[in-house]
Amino acid sequence: MNAAFKSGLESCGWKERRNQFWVTDDEQILRGILGMSADQQKAAIEAQGRRAIGSYNQTDFVKDRVAVEVQFGKYAFVAHDLFVKHLSFYVSDIIDVGIEILPMKSLESEMSSGVAYYERDLMNVVRQGRGVPAVPLVLIGVEP
Repeated sequence: MNAAFKSGLESCGWKERRNQFWVTDDEQILRGILGMSADQQKAAIEAQGRRAIGSYNQTDFVKDRVAVEVQFGKYAFVAHDLFVKHLSFYVSDIIDVGIEILPMKSLESEMSSGVAYYERDLMNVVRQGRGVPAVPLVLIGVEP
């Protein structure tokens, strides 16, 4: 299924994208570098005498300020997609909305154990309340 999504979306101009950034072990420095470019982040960390550690978030597909994650893997990866990947791209002004494609329960029941499914993750998002995560999201469920 992942290969079919990849082929179909790439044929329409959707591309994988990485968002590069720098981190360190000092929370105050991290708060101060939010919103800076990667080069500015590195320089600010090193100016404080700290070690700058290169990092990145990757998303499956980005086009026209929309990110798409296709998640047919373990349920823990959905939380990472929603609360880390989509949010990182949104805060970095790369996207305006994130889309998460998940199997519906009817499809998940035909898959291996521990796979995420739409209905559960919809509840997880609704339970958090409006504005959490702080990125506009669309969840899409896929049935067999």
